[in-house]
Amino acid sequence: MSLGQHLIELRKRLFRAAIAIVLCMVVGWFLSDFVWDALREPIFTIAEQQNREAELNYADITGAFDLKLQISLIIGFVLSAPFWLYQVWAFLSPGLKRNEKRYAIAFLAAAVPLFFAGCYAGWIVFPNIVNLMTGFAPAEDAARLNARQYFDFALRLIIVVGVAFVLPVLLVLLNFVGVLTAKSIIKSWRVAILVIVLFTAMATPAADVLSMLFLAIPMILLYLLAAGIAYLHDRRLAKKQKGLLADYDLTDPA
Repeated sequence: MSLGQHLIELRKRLFRAAIAIVLCMVVGWFLSDFVWDALREPIFTIAEQQNREAELNYADITGAFDLKLQISLIIGFVLSAPFWLYQVWAFLSPGLKRNEKRYAIAFLAAAVPLFFAGCYAGWIVFPNIVNLMTGFAPAEDAARLNARQYFDFALRLIIVVGVAFVLPVLLVLLNFVGVLTAKSIIKSWRVAILVIVLFTAMATPAADVLSMLFLAIPMILLYLLAAGIAYLHDRRLAKKQKGLLADYDLTDPA
């Protein structure tokens, strides 16, 4: 397949993924009020547990409408994950051998629930992060938060954690098909940590150190887990190859 054909295929897959996201965004519009109220819940927790005034401020007239669209878009992105992850696989599968495609299917089967699990994990930890961050303010001060920044942080956190849960599966997939070795994954740990830190810095609105750590630490642990799985796979493969050599008397004499 030529470069032009690859670009045409990529455009087709991106267009289909975008259509799926937009369609799910319509569903997300009707679910946005529920998500909106749930994400605002930590504000009431701040007022109750920290005994301080807490509220969200909308800086402009269209702020609330823009946020509703943003929440709907994120819901659409999450709900359409099975479809756009399939489009990723469909774009890559023509370049895979027949025996390698089963790994891509396994990737899809694992990536979808892990993405949902990651989004749910981000949803669960978000209230604790808000409570912890606002707790650094003096007790006499009120917590009047910018609504756009507040929801932007919440939605980015959910998506980033969701993506973080998928990345180790991608590394394991590349290892299983022979693109990456466990040695290369382990050897690149410094670069991986740097990339993770930069990625989490962009994912946090204020790029403060504590928020970065909340996102970076789980991603680093997942990277190490993927490296461990790849190491076990490579060791098992090496033993299998050694056994085949022994069967054919191709090993060096002792």
